[in-house]
Amino acid sequence: MSKAPVHVTVTGAAGQIGYAILFRIASGQLLGPDQPVVLRLLEIEPAMKALDGVVMELEDCAFPLLAGVEPTADLKRAFDGTSWALLVGSIPRKAGMERGDLLNVNGGIFKPQGQAINAHAASDIRILVIGNPCNTNCLITRSNASDVPADRWFAMTRLDQNRAQSQLARKAGAPVSEVTNVTIWGNHSATQYPDFANAQISGKPAPEVIGDADWLRGPFIEIVQKRGAAIIEARGLSSAASAANAAIDSVNSVWRETPKGQWSSLAVCSSGQYGTPEGLQYGFPVVADGSGGWSVVEGLEHDDFAQEKLRVTTEELVSERDEVKALGLI
Repeated sequence: MSKAPVHVTVTGAAGQIGYAILFRIASGQLLGPDQPVVLRLLEIEPAMKALDGVVMELEDCAFPLLAGVEPTADLKRAFDGTSWALLVGSIPRKAGMERGDLLNVNGGIFKPQGQAINAHAASDIRILVIGNPCNTNCLITRSNASDVPADRWFAMTRLDQNRAQSQLARKAGAPVSEVTNVTIWGNHSATQYPDFANAQISGKPAPEVIGDADWLRGPFIEIVQKRGAAIIEARGLSSAASAANAAIDSVNSVWRETPKGQWSSLAVCSSGQYGTPEGLQYGFPVVADGSGGWSVVEGLEHDDFAQEKLRVTTEELVSERDEVKALGLI
């Protein structure tokens, strides 16, 4: 007997990232090659015609695993019975927009989505927030879904991890598959800390293999922190295919067992690890047991340079938390 379909919600489904990820989900890359899925696709009313076109394309692919598609602008229908929610749709920062304005306008999106998830999602719901500022958008959504356990919530730092791995591999002249244990600490923003000191290349410490401390502490971190802006400048549009790829990687890093001795980057709800304030949605190294459970890797060491980087990104997340709290969003 075939497996029962898993319902997967994607918000902003007619957008660039949505378009890049839906066909990969339907082909089995998100939940496995033998797991049927029903796609619940949320869009705003003005984008529903474009979403209809995406649905037609999904139908025309004749994916054997695609058991159904539910396009909608209604929150209840979008999250009804869903087991995985990929929250992609958000408002990007525009010229002249203050950080508080950005948080406020996105709060108008993510607060009601949290309420809808709380009321209508399946009991095994898990949520990955992709839309930026994703850490604090995740905090807003989680704070408005009090019945959903805190360990079900994730914000995406995997794109930054993938970017960092690629840069380390390029510098070392090694295959990217040989770069492991890269952690993105803190916020998915320009304050994030891509941890090179605990990363490995072919099983050896990355700093030992690369042998260029100045590059690691300078250009490497800056490239990773500003990669999204560089892509916008070059392409005229924000990251889409790489963001969709990182979302697939993120979900896989939760439900698949982590290879022994390795970890992945995810922003999860802090319970005080590494001295971070409890309740922040914070980027950590995470391992999964293959049955839905996960834990933060503890005991990694940080020198004074790393400690300062963690302080800066933590302060930014605390500031964002305080701002959304003042706005009544959490």
